Amino acid sequence: MAAPNPEQNRARKKRAPWQRRLRYLYIRFIRLRGHPREIARGIAAGVFAGCYPLFGVQTIIGVAIAAVIRGNKIMAAAATWISNPLTYVPIYAFNFQVGRWLLRQPMDMQIFSSAESFREWTSLGMDITLALMVGSTAVGLVLSVISYGTSLALIQHLRRQKKSLS
Repeated sequence: MAAPNPEQNRARKKRAPWQRRLRYLYIRFIRLRGHPREIARGIAAGVFAGCYPLFGVQTIIGVAIAAVIRGNKIMAAAATWISNPLTYVPIYAFNFQVGRWLLRQPMDMQIFSSAESFREWTSLGMDITLALMVGSTAVGLVLSVISYGTSLALIQHLRRQKKSLS
């Protein structure tokens, strides 16, 4: 094996910390052990659990689902991060609207337009909770199927690439 070029070493050192971290995660992902289907099932379980508004227990739910369906538990825990502080509001607003549509609840109801509507909204508690949970389940099922297929194809592609480079 040839010694690394000094210019390559300088380029590596100049990378921003987030670039190094992203590269590290990429390498860890490629080196994951296990069958591609097991890893993809773990990702699907984590994505499904990440669609629920159950802060603090999403990871536990994702890992539990992964254990039941024989998926990779580490990938399940990581995939629950599809819902994070940057994505909470859009995901749950979308899930809520999907739930309202599936339950045939009125779509013209305004949410949080005033203090009075907030009181009305909280008085609807069960309807809103049901809509959010039904929507989260429906969206979670669809996204988990998509993430399973996508991640399985990606993992198989990356492993073929790695094998051809060896």
